[in-house]
Amino acid sequence: MSGLEEFFGNKYLMGALFSAFLAQLFKVLINYMLEKRWNWRLINRSGGMPSSHSSTMVTLTVLLARYSGLGSKEFAIAAVLTGIVMYDASGVRRAAGDQAKILNYIIFQLPDLKELQIQQLKEIIGHTPIEVLAGAFLGLIVGFIL
Repeated sequence: MSGLEEFFGNKYLMGALFSAFLAQLFKVLINYMLEKRWNWRLINRSGGMPSSHSSTMVTLTVLLARYSGLGSKEFAIAAVLTGIVMYDASGVRRAAGDQAKILNYIIFQLPDLKELQIQQLKEIIGHTPIEVLAGAFLGLIVGFIL
């Protein structure tokens, strides 16, 4: 088997990447349902509903549990990393987004700072707990279907 065949034949990697793509696609679809217009730029943005980070990691963890077993070292590593990623997505990254909102407000309120031509900071970089849970649920579904 060639390296390329081995790479694309890796059910864990392909499952996780498929789950990430699906989550990003859902962001576009959900935005369309709410805004009644297509915004394809959301396909590669972080933040929003559902969390692609959570979806990706939960799918990987479920696949490893199913095929390597709950007692495997691979599952243990994936489970721990999934917890960290989900916590980070709704905690640290969410806080960074909130701080960006405050900094953007300050920058555009003070005339001296406007002259510096500072690029507006990205405000949506984290997730609400519901977005993380929705991503985890999507990851569970994808992990069990594949």
